[in-house]
Amino acid sequence: MPTFAYKARAANGTVVSGVIDAPEEKAAFERLKAQKLSPLEVGRRKAGGLLGFLKSSKIPTKEIAIFSRQLATLNGSGVPIVQGLSILESQMQSKAFREVIAAVRADIEGGLSISESLKKHPNAFSKLYISMIKAGETGGLLNEILERLSVHLEKAEALKAKIKSAMMYPVVILVVCSSITIFLLVWVIPRFKVIFASFGQNLPALTQMVLDASDWLRSKWYVLIALGFAAVWGFKRFYATEQGRRWVDEKMLKLPMFGILLKKSAVAQFTRTLGTLLSAGVSHMQALETVAETAGNVVISRTILDARDSIRDGGKLSDPLKKSGVFPPMVTSMITVGEETGGLDKMLTKVADFYDLEVDEAVKGLSSMIEPIVIVVMGVIVGFIVIAMYMPIFNMGELASKT
Repeated sequence: MPTFAYKARAANGTVVSGVIDAPEEKAAFERLKAQKLSPLEVGRRKAGGLLGFLKSSKIPTKEIAIFSRQLATLNGSGVPIVQGLSILESQMQSKAFREVIAAVRADIEGGLSISESLKKHPNAFSKLYISMIKAGETGGLLNEILERLSVHLEKAEALKAKIKSAMMYPVVILVVCSSITIFLLVWVIPRFKVIFASFGQNLPALTQMVLDASDWLRSKWYVLIALGFAAVWGFKRFYATEQGRRWVDEKMLKLPMFGILLKKSAVAQFTRTLGTLLSAGVSHMQALETVAETAGNVVISRTILDARDSIRDGGKLSDPLKKSGVFPPMVTSMITVGEETGGLDKMLTKVADFYDLEVDEAVKGLSSMIEPIVIVVMGVIVGFIVIAMYMPIFNMGELASKT
């Protein structure tokens, strides 16, 4: 969904800024008005440059977790929320987050609730965060909710770090392998070409193929770069469509080695997020809707929404999860037990803790499997080039021995 940057005037006269998701500019205006804001400027947000897709203006989760824990400590010590926000605002090093806290504080002073104030800043506070704060306000458990949020965010960030480390290793190796291959083709192979030209004989097909690849890369390098950017742009456009995202997300879950890791991390994220929301007093329907929006995978989101529909129709949460094929039988069985005993939130937390360990093991196993595969692939590529370059020399040796 497109993102719009805005400046608006709050009810107390303070000018605030932020970003908001909306299908079009008119809808963005309506959403701002629904939040009791008077829009001054609204414009579609641009990525910013050829590499804009790599950048993000979101406040890091780690900073949100620290903020939540500090605010919970201040609030638990009897410091009012507005005063606590003022203290944290003065201590915050991040300028972007400091501006967000200042805007939230101004909105609360203007009469808005904490959850309504946070809702204006989706670049900092997720729907899960806002839902839990709203439940804390309603139940008078804001301090406890902030503590739970900080723990949840810290564990969620640790899970993301594990996934990133597992994904980063093969990417780094691939870059190194590609760099070595390009170095050989661009700088080393041309020197052999000069030597082969002095032989005055036809070269073996394998050698000629490597020399042709070297010539093409040296003269048409810009085509390779253009193809790379075109591939990234085309993938982004394809993934932006509903069918494209579903296709990619389905294939990601079926990838060899990586698919298992993604499934386990999805189970850990789903169970921990849902358990945290339910323990905070959020209704099953609202909790499942929030979890579906933060799942990060269309296939899993669809499964969670099916579970929501099942509960609305009087069914069980576990039934759609069993049919999906994403959630293992052990997980669905434990969820069934949790539903029957009335301790679903505690059971979900236990499952999440177990699958955090499973993700750790999966990451270690993946790293140990990828390393020998990458070494073999690099050896084959380099060996192929070396053999191709020495074949003419071997042929010359054979001819010399016959004469």
